Amino acid sequence: MSRLIDEGLEQLTVLVYRMGEAAEKAINIAVNGFIKGKDTIDIEHEVSEMLVSMSVDVENKSFELIAKYQPVASDLRIINSYMKIAYDFERYGRYAWDISLIHKKFAVLAKCADSDELLLELIQKVTTMVSKSVQALKLHDAELAKTLAVLEEEVDALFFKYLNQLANAKVRTKCMMCNLLVSRFLERIADHTAYVGESVIYIVSGKKVSVR
Repeated sequence: MSRLIDEGLEQLTVLVYRMGEAAEKAINIAVNGFIKGKDTIDIEHEVSEMLVSMSVDVENKSFELIAKYQPVASDLRIINSYMKIAYDFERYGRYAWDISLIHKKFAVLAKCADSDELLLELIQKVTTMVSKSVQALKLHDAELAKTLAVLEEEVDALFFKYLNQLANAKVRTKCMMCNLLVSRFLERIADHTAYVGESVIYIVSGKKVSVR
């Protein structure tokens, strides 16, 4: 038998899933623009603002469900997790915008990632993590969510390896400054994918774990 709260939970679920799709798209546009030397700042600003608005909608819907229906523990677990995930997806969008902004401001849209193997590897790993985090949410796949822990450790190691590479470079350029900041944004995105993974595991199992 369906409950009065179920329709609201479905609406909340759809909204969070839409956020995930928009956030993943934002990051892909940002990193592809960065690699190809294209200006994506306008579309990234638009998507980032949309994600902020959607995050507010998730919060409002969540409080509405709590106020109207006095949800049971399992419902509260989902509502609480969706609010956290919505914030993480909002951050995806903000960091995507930051990548586009820094690329335009510092590097004047040069192809700063050309021949930079470590940075390209970092981009590949982080975009993979973003995709996995959205997929894990949609499938409520705790095992897939757990794989984000391994990838997050790989990203951290790669990030510090990249910092050492930049520190030892003999020539300082605007592209180098741009790449340094972009690598930091990518590392932070990876952190947020791990947070999403933790929330997915909590939804599925009811256990609060740290995958970082």
